[in-house]
This record gives sequence, structure tokens and C-alpha cells, in this order.
Amino acid sequence: MRIEEKIELVKKDFMQDDWEAKYEKIIDYGKKLTPLSDEYKTDDLKVKGCQSQVWIRAQLNDKNEVLFEGDSDALIVRGLVAIVLKVYSGEKPESILKTEPLFLREIGFETGLSPSRSNGLYSMIKQIKYYATAFQYLLSK
Repeated sequence: MRIEEKIELVKKDFMQDDWEAKYEKIIDYGKKLTPLSDEYKTDDLKVKGCQSQVWIRAQLNDKNEVLFEGDSDALIVRGLVAIVLKVYSGEKPESILKTEPLFLREIGFETGLSPSRSNGLYSMIKQIKYYATAFQYLLSK
């Protein structure tokens, strides 16, 4: 599935709901996220700029796609991790880098989330883009 299709699915999940329903869906996303093994919950994989603890791990597969794993110690934040990983995981570095997170604004996350959660969400995106930049560099060698 292309990244644009994944974005449309996420947007569809959140477009018509009030904020109580959106929070329920965010929590559902978090409950479905495969927990990150404790061995990867290290300081070097911790996302800086999040009020809660968030870890994101990235690997490059044999198709040159970036596979992400992540987790958080907070339920709603865990759901936000799951949403961004649903969109960006399994994509090639150049696709990740060119796809701005406009969908987050379109579904109201910039205004509906608390400022600290919103800042943390964008810190996750920044970390994902950082990994993509590093993998793109490695692939260009």
C-alpha cells in the first residue's frame, strides 16, 4: 500500500468524529501497537521533546524500506506513535522525506491535542525523518 493510501485510511478514521471519539480511536491504535521489546527502550532510541517516554527504532529491510517499531509509557501517546508508524513504516527513505505530516493538521491533531502532546507528536515525526535521512545517505554510498 502506498503512503498516500495509508494517509487516506488514517484521515478516514478520524475525520467525522468529535474529540471524545477521536481520543477513543487514538487509544485503540495504541492498544493494537505491538509493544517494543524492553531491550530497545534505551536512551539512544528515546524521542527527545516528548513529555512522555517515547522510543522509536528503525531498520532497513532488503527492499530498502524503513521499518519502524515504537512504544510509549502513556496510553494516548502510544496511540499517536501507532498512527505515525502506520503511515511511515514500510516506506522508502525518499518517500518518508517527501511526505510532510499535513494529515495530522487535517484531522485536527494540531488544535485538538494539548500543546505538549502536539509538540511530542512532531518530535516523533522529526525522529522518523532523521532516520530516513540517515538511511538515504547510507543507500547513496
